Amino acid sequence: MVSSHKTNGKQVIDEVSGWLRIFDDGSVDRTWTGPPEALFLMHPVEPFDAPRDGITLHDLPGNPSLRLYVPAEARRRPLPVFLHFQGGGFCISHCSWYMYYQFYARLAAAVPAIVVSVELPLAPEHRLPAAIDVGFDALLRLRAISRGQPAWPSDPAAEELLRSAADFSRVFLIGDSSGGNLVHLVSAQAGKKEDAFWSPLKVAGGVPLHPGFVRSTRSRSELELQSDSVFFTLDMLDKFLQLSLPEGATKDHPYTCPMGEAAPPLEKVKLPPFLVGVAERDLIRDTNLEYCEAMKKAGKDVEVLVSSGVSHSFYLNKFAVDNDPVTGKRTEELIAAIKDFVSRH
Repeated sequence: MVSSHKTNGKQVIDEVSGWLRIFDDGSVDRTWTGPPEALFLMHPVEPFDAPRDGITLHDLPGNPSLRLYVPAEARRRPLPVFLHFQGGGFCISHCSWYMYYQFYARLAAAVPAIVVSVELPLAPEHRLPAAIDVGFDALLRLRAISRGQPAWPSDPAAEELLRSAADFSRVFLIGDSSGGNLVHLVSAQAGKKEDAFWSPLKVAGGVPLHPGFVRSTRSRSELELQSDSVFFTLDMLDKFLQLSLPEGATKDHPYTCPMGEAAPPLEKVKLPPFLVGVAERDLIRDTNLEYCEAMKKAGKDVEVLVSSGVSHSFYLNKFAVDNDPVTGKRTEELIAAIKDFVSRH
């Protein structure tokens, strides 16, 4: 919905209600203007060295900047690594937000594994493939750290902590919503390189959670399901992809429809084993399931976890996780499934 009002003398020329306003000078305001009770989920969590929630939290500046969740277990043995891409339709959110912290701190402690969240560029200032390129750069940075090659600028202590604590031969890409798209896209880009290019790092698997895979035509679930959250509606989906896909592209673009005719044939894409999370009441459930079936038909190693009775990225809503028994149970099941997947790869 486009607004005609002015803010500080600037005209709002486009917006996503509650989330994002674009001005006539090209600037973007991402101040949350939705229900105030949801604001706590967008608060940044500051890093800390004293263990809390089973982890310590560290920021590693550089190109790209990273956030490290390090479980206490890492002091005793090397742990697998999750390279995490946050969601937000490629247009909003930050890896430091509490909604990500509350889930990924829990996941890191439960597996246990080190979670490395990537600070991603946002559209419309940085349209795709910018986020894909930064995701790939994050893998390159992990490779450099695994080889003891320092980056600048950086934090030598945080780099050494990661180097000493991580099992770089077991790196898993994980992402929420549009971050799930990045799991597929970055994995595919990494797969174009020989194993020796990455050594000693290895991408051992991918975990796209409710990925933003869609088509230009509405799926049955898009037409029949009703959104039960201010965090995900069809209007938001359409607008975010309009702002983030390359100019003139439709939702049939390979970035959002890797199972479509415009995308490289999945049979020819080198991918690691995947665990795909699908929510039963997700508006884009059907295209998620279509993607999973296309991957299986192409001979890919794909496991599918369908979470019943919950909607898109349910596990990120801390209020629902704590207060709704179904959401809490499905979150426990999701963490258990991811832990099991990692233990087998």
